[in-house]
Amino acid sequence: MSWRGVPCQKYPTDLWVYQEIIFRNRPDTIIETGTAYGGSALYMASLMDLAGHGRVISVDIRERGARPVHPRITYILGSSTSDEVIEKLSSMLESSEKRMVVLDSDHRKSHVDEELRVYSRLVTVGQYLIVEDSSVNGHPISAQFGEGPYESVESFLRENKGFSVDKSMEKFLLSSNHNGFLLRVQ
Repeated sequence: MSWRGVPCQKYPTDLWVYQEIIFRNRPDTIIETGTAYGGSALYMASLMDLAGHGRVISVDIRERGARPVHPRITYILGSSTSDEVIEKLSSMLESSEKRMVVLDSDHRKSHVDEELRVYSRLVTVGQYLIVEDSSVNGHPISAQFGEGPYESVESFLRENKGFSVDKSMEKFLLSSNHNGFLLRVQ
């Protein structure tokens, strides 16, 4: 599927939830890991255009052709968990009071664990930390995948009481993010 001609690798039902979150919570900044072709970054920036507020910072380890150019999107090239990327992000967030994060890069458990450790600190109270593709490893798809986002979320929530799973965001009986809409509550 695509958004404005750019491949966008998300379920339409989850994209609907994204627009609800953006209009209700009005984040100043959305940080996305896993840019791919830039379709989801463009989708969120387009919604922010409609809301008249916000920007997207999208991080990926590699470039995949020409990504969409939009005044609300900034791309960072590098590993989402590298010190260089985290330092660059930190300096870009100084004036951002309301921050949301979408984790959608490497779905192996070890990587998602590290992203959760790093990026959970950037999410502000009342905003979401969305862990994409927790449906893999048999939850209910790709049973052969091995431990991934779903298992990372379970581990993370055992140790982090500042976040709560918001099941109300899993709408229309189809979501790629089972237990992956984490609301920062404290």
